[in-house]
Amino acid sequence: MKGDYQELVDEISALLGAPATLENRDFGLIAFGAHDSDSFFDESALDPVRTRSILTRKSTPAVRAWFEGFGITRATGPVRIPAAPDAGVLRDRICLPVRHRGIVLGYVWLLDAEPGPSPARLAAAMEVAARIGDLLADEERAGADLSRELRAALSAERGWQYDMALAALRTALGPDADGLHALVCVAPWPDEEGPSFRTIPGAAALCTLPWRLPAGSGSGGTAGRTGYGEAPGPTGADPGAGPGARGAAGARSRHGEASGGAKVRDTTDAAGPLAVTGPAGPYGARGSDTAHALAVVVRLRSADNLAPATTAATRLRDAAGPGAVAGIAGPRRGLPELDTAWHEATAAARAAAAQPRLGPQALWSAIGPYRLLTALPAGEPDPAVRALLTPAHAELARTAETFLDHAGQAGRTAAALGIHRQTLYYRLSRVEQLTGLDLDAGEDRLLLHMALKAARL
Repeated sequence: MKGDYQELVDEISALLGAPATLENRDFGLIAFGAHDSDSFFDESALDPVRTRSILTRKSTPAVRAWFEGFGITRATGPVRIPAAPDAGVLRDRICLPVRHRGIVLGYVWLLDAEPGPSPARLAAAMEVAARIGDLLADEERAGADLSRELRAALSAERGWQYDMALAALRTALGPDADGLHALVCVAPWPDEEGPSFRTIPGAAALCTLPWRLPAGSGSGGTAGRTGYGEAPGPTGADPGAGPGARGAAGARSRHGEASGGAKVRDTTDAAGPLAVTGPAGPYGARGSDTAHALAVVVRLRSADNLAPATTAATRLRDAAGPGAVAGIAGPRRGLPELDTAWHEATAAARAAAAQPRLGPQALWSAIGPYRLLTALPAGEPDPAVRALLTPAHAELARTAETFLDHAGQAGRTAAALGIHRQTLYYRLSRVEQLTGLDLDAGEDRLLLHMALKAARL
């Protein structure tokens, strides 16, 4: 990059027949044209301000204020500045503002002398200055995390504010704005600052946003779940299972297939433990502590290869610490649906935190019913299941969810829970008594299943 600037500065020097100097908008030296060695310390060829700029690579605040007083920050063409011996400016100057999309990023300086360069040569030099502006903009964009622009776009409601935020982000991203990308959410993020932008391969922009933790979750994610307690052994029966409990023969016709050699299912594929703290019950403890989530726009090469996004998510989860989860939205081209992508990424992260078999990292396309459940507004659980969602009935809730996860097949459910079928039937009868729902009725099963899954969120 440095060589590119030098070549362009030398090109302007050749065009105008005078050594040129390039400074950024803060008057920091970037590159300068060659000076004759005999004239470098000759005040008739140079002056203290120019010498200081070359030797120290910066200008004083007083010098900066002097030159800005001639309107160079607003100018779109060459500005001639007269000498001012009292300020140490012994020679007239020509300033070529370096701009990109209307924003000043730097200045090219030349010493002026009569008769001076022609308008045609100055116009050609301004074209070179525009190329310098493109380079400066690319470098600035590569070194910035664009957190302010991305945060504004993800926080704005649909409407003119969202449109303006997207326009600002599009300008900041440049060519990346129209490319293919996936949005990643990592939560909870440990602080309000995001990581170093350049440490995330493929990242185009990132920011942190507020993230609500479940009550009682401590540092967030799955770390704060307290579980259901110990399940009875494979042949154990619940206390009280006796004459009043539903018998195996009667329950067979109501809650699943006849007994047979059901294969024991890996319990990691069944419903995992849920939080049992908070006023809303074992599943539905509502968020009370605010942390932060990290949003990252990751560039993709193709829509069918999310490897850059999953790799970035894995690295960021490790950086966030224990309990962190990640959600990855579906791939998109361009920015118009950025808010929808953020909903998908946060929904996938919430699902990963709620359902261990999905996490700790989940794709929006893979979270199944949670795509619908995460869209529901937060609120109290359905009255029918409120009693079931209390700490005292955590084991019954887990039994009901596992039963419904296994499509109501008693043999597979009992195997997954490690209990006897008669124990399962007893627990299911208790679930029906607590909820008033009929587990033979499809809509009642649907309501119970949705309530249990939603409460995890």
